[in-house]
Amino acid sequence: MERNLYTSDHEAFRDSVRKFVEREVAPRLREWEEQRLVDRRLWQVAARQGIIGLAVPEEHGGGDERDIRFRAVVMEELAAIGAASVQLGLSLTEDIAMPYFLDLTTEEQKRRWLPGLAAGELISAIAMTEPEAGSDLQGMRTTAVREGDHWLLNGAKTFITNGIQADLVVVAVRTDPSAGSKGISLFVVERDTPGFARGRKLEKIGLHGQDTAELFFRDARVPAANLLGELGGGLRSLIRCLPRERLAIAMSAQAAAEAAFGWTLEYVRERKAFGQPIASFQNTAFTLAELRTALDVSQAFIDRAMLALNDGRLTVEDAAKAKWWATELQQRVTDRGLQLHGGYGYMTEYPIARAFLDGRVQSIYGGTNEIMKEIIGRQLIRPS
Repeated sequence: MERNLYTSDHEAFRDSVRKFVEREVAPRLREWEEQRLVDRRLWQVAARQGIIGLAVPEEHGGGDERDIRFRAVVMEELAAIGAASVQLGLSLTEDIAMPYFLDLTTEEQKRRWLPGLAAGELISAIAMTEPEAGSDLQGMRTTAVREGDHWLLNGAKTFITNGIQADLVVVAVRTDPSAGSKGISLFVVERDTPGFARGRKLEKIGLHGQDTAELFFRDARVPAANLLGELGGGLRSLIRCLPRERLAIAMSAQAAAEAAFGWTLEYVRERKAFGQPIASFQNTAFTLAELRTALDVSQAFIDRAMLALNDGRLTVEDAAKAKWWATELQQRVTDRGLQLHGGYGYMTEYPIARAFLDGRVQSIYGGTNEIMKEIIGRQLIRPS
C-alpha cells in the first residue's frame, strides 16, 4: 500500500540522512555499544548535516522546520541499520527535550541555549522518573527551595537517557509540597551546577550504546533564571509535551518493527530447510502475512497522528494509542522474526537479536503501556 506521506523534500532529506548514517554511524555502532556511550561528536556532525536542530528558529542557528515527518525519516534510516541507541540519544534531544526549550523558554533563555542545541554542542536530557516514582509524576519527591537568586534542589532521578553526557537537564521538582499537582515546576540544570552529580552508568539488557544514568541533587544551586515556564506550572507543561514524546516513541517503534520485518523476510527467503527456502512453508508465510498486515495498519494510524501533530490536532488519547500499539507491535515483530531466524536469531551478530533486546523498553518508558490504556480508558468512560 502506498503511503503518500512524504514529499520530494522529505525524500531529498532522506538521501542526505542515509549518507550520514552510512558514513558516521554504521562503522562505529559496535564501538559505541562496547564503550556504552555514543561519542558527543556525532551530535555536532549531525547538526552540520542539518539532521538535528531542525525545529530551532533560523535566528538561533536551526532549520526552522517543525514538520515531524523529517524526524520520521531520520528514525527510519537509523532503524534500517539497527542503530537503536543512536536513535534514542538523538530523539531525546530533538523530540522529547526540544519542545521544552522551544515553547517554554524566555527570549533570554533561547539566546543562551538554542544555538548550542542547534549546533550539537549542547546535549539535553529530561529528568522526571525517580527511584520510587516511575510513571506516577505526582509521586515525585525531588524538591526545590528558593534562596535568594537561586533554588536549592534536593533529590534523585533515575533511568535518565543521555544522563552521562547531558549539558542541559530539564528537571521536574516540587516547589510547593502543599499544592499537589500545582506545586511542580521545571528547572534547567546545567552541567557544572554545584551540588549536581551523576551516578553510575546503568547496565541495561539492551540499548548498550545509550548512556542511561542516575542523577543526584544535593543542595544543587540552580539560578532562578533557569526556571522553565511558570512556577507551579510544571505538570501542565509535562502533560502538554508528552503527546509529542509518545508519538515519537511510536514512530521509532514502527520504524524498528519495519526494519526487523525486512531482515526476517530476507533471511527466510535465503535460508533453506529440508531442501527448500523457509519462506515456502505455510507457517512462515502465514506469520509474515500477519505481521505485514499489522505493520501496514499501524503505519496508517501513525501517519495520521503525525499529520495531526503538524496541524496541532494530536490528542493525548491518540498519542497514547499510537505509543501503546506500536511498541507492542514492535515486540511482536521482533519476537516472531527472531523465531523464524532459528538458532541464529539468538546470536547478537544478527541484527534481529539486538533489536529484540533494544526494543523491550519501548513499552515502559514515556509512560508504561498500562498507563496508556488508563489514559485511553478514562477518556472513553468520561461523561459526555
